[in-house]
Amino acid sequence: MVNLTIDGKQISVKENTTIMEAARQNGIPIPKLCYLKGINEIAACRVCVVELEGKNRLITSCNNVAEEGMVIHTNSPKVRKDRRTNVELILSQHDCQCVTCARSGNCSLQKIANDLNILDIPFEKEIERQPWNQDFPLIRDSAKCIKCMRCIQVCDKVQKLSVWDVEGTGSRTTVNVAGHGKIEDAPCSLCGQCITHCPVGALRERDDTEKVWDAIADEKKTVVVQVAPAVRTSWGEQIGLKPEEATIGKIMDSLKRMGVDYVFDTVFSADLTIMEEANEFVQRFTSGELKDCPMFTSCCPGWVRFAKSQYPHLVKYLSTAKSPQEMFGAVMKTYFAEKIGKSPEEIYTVSVMPCVAKKAEREKELFYNEYAGHGVDTVITTRELVKMMRSAHISPDTLQDIESDSPMHDGTGAGVIFGATGGVMEAALRTAYAIITGENPEADAFKAVRSSGFNANDGVMEAELNINGIKVRTAVVSGLGNTRNLLDKMEKGEVKYDFVEVMACPGGCVGGGGQPIHDGEELAFERGKTLYALDKNADLRFSHENPDIQKLYDEYMEKPMSHKAHMLLHTEH
Repeated sequence: MVNLTIDGKQISVKENTTIMEAARQNGIPIPKLCYLKGINEIAACRVCVVELEGKNRLITSCNNVAEEGMVIHTNSPKVRKDRRTNVELILSQHDCQCVTCARSGNCSLQKIANDLNILDIPFEKEIERQPWNQDFPLIRDSAKCIKCMRCIQVCDKVQKLSVWDVEGTGSRTTVNVAGHGKIEDAPCSLCGQCITHCPVGALRERDDTEKVWDAIADEKKTVVVQVAPAVRTSWGEQIGLKPEEATIGKIMDSLKRMGVDYVFDTVFSADLTIMEEANEFVQRFTSGELKDCPMFTSCCPGWVRFAKSQYPHLVKYLSTAKSPQEMFGAVMKTYFAEKIGKSPEEIYTVSVMPCVAKKAEREKELFYNEYAGHGVDTVITTRELVKMMRSAHISPDTLQDIESDSPMHDGTGAGVIFGATGGVMEAALRTAYAIITGENPEADAFKAVRSSGFNANDGVMEAELNINGIKVRTAVVSGLGNTRNLLDKMEKGEVKYDFVEVMACPGGCVGGGGQPIHDGEELAFERGKTLYALDKNADLRFSHENPDIQKLYDEYMEKPMSHKAHMLLHTEH
């Protein structure tokens, strides 16, 4: 152990603990902007400086290790003056129009500037403005960038796509798309991890909330909204609701109050996806098609984009089943439209997703019989949903639990766990087991594919399962850096699987790029626990037992993998 004194408090910490971490462990916060533990420890912002007795110059606390006998002051007059100057210099190159910024009220720079009581900027303003395609799902505002380098490091070290890079030198150093390219041409998966790890508003999703308001105001449109499983785990974080208070029913109530005509839970179409995907896996597995390469799940559009740009030769092994979002859109514009006597063009479908890549996924068109168009018209993130609630002046404590509409009303625990890493695999195996054996397994028979912690085992969970004497080798991976490592091992012949689930975001959809932002915190694993608890307490835990799914097949789709199901519920990647 190392003994030192911080702000007059004698403390002991383990060797190789940074000064910042030592202070944090003892209830002494040190402000920071660029620091991300294990990812970005470069002391670029110099906001975390502290005074070390016996040393003339201030030192950064994020990348200097605590040493025996150190006497540290985290808020001495010298520290405060230097920290204030550093922040003022950052602000001199920052667009400070906070009221129109997506991160206003949840911005680390704004908080530190307020804490330091900075009321004026004594330096000449030099704002960098780079052009950007405002139609792209991910928006970068160079005028707000503080050059903390977090986006570069997250994309390099966590997702291993290297979309961002530094360009220029000295005071002209800035961040841009690597290779001086355009974002549309970059291998961006749209995972959104750069957004959720940005301390300011330099990166955000394209805001599509006004499209939804316009549709609600259009008397010729019937607005139908679906809400993804992962959204229920996080939306309450932004408005002060506890997890047990932030129910899916209250989201439904808020949407109805906004003027939406029909509200549905995407858990229904998650069950539908499982029906198609599980049957597809059994068919491809038993035919011997997967003897050389496994079938990969395809419900994560970030992963699909990654596969297309990085491993195009594996695309043919992706499941052809559409994602739950796209299946819901297809059902809305056909089956549901017929049910309520509307044409597909009169239906305006909105998805509330924890994901930025879903905004790009919706560009896929649905072609069926006389109808050709988008199954989903607009996608908004969890953050945008909360914006709309605030815009409608909805008080959270007045929200009531209401049921989703019919006929796509029912959902199962299997559909709920789609939002957590391993959830799709577990749900698919439950139904695949029933297809092969004719009976249900124990509901938790395949919990070996669940993650044991955030990024545990390098984000990979492996399991070898026995289904009626048939050995099935599975792997579940989340995070694209982890995915790249796993695929490279597969290609070298070091590991072999029959079925692989991939989620682009670490922890799965619960850690998606459209989820609420908590600077420096990773909440995916905790949010995932909420979904598994809902599954455990669900009346139905097998997708094939969902009565509304059974009704959909009886009335419209005929059976899984039928011609009509193939036309509406499957796609070519």
